Amino acid sequence: MTASIRLSNLITRSLSSRAAAHRAMAKSALFADSSASTRLKRYNHHIEKAERLEACALDNAKRSAGGAV
Repeated sequence: MTASIRLSNLITRSLSSRAAAHRAMAKSALFADSSASTRLKRYNHHIEKAERLEACALDNAKRSAGGAV
């Protein structure tokens, strides 16, 4: 049981780290040397990806806390 809890915590941390990385990529996309439309498209892509990853991390955290069986 504790091994599965540890694994879920690792997965959640990994997802949170990936989300943070995508937020950083989104910020850097705004300052890239490209057109405004390309920068906005890249920014939106990375922000959407970060939001999906954070939602998955939250879902995994709820499961590991016993929210779902």
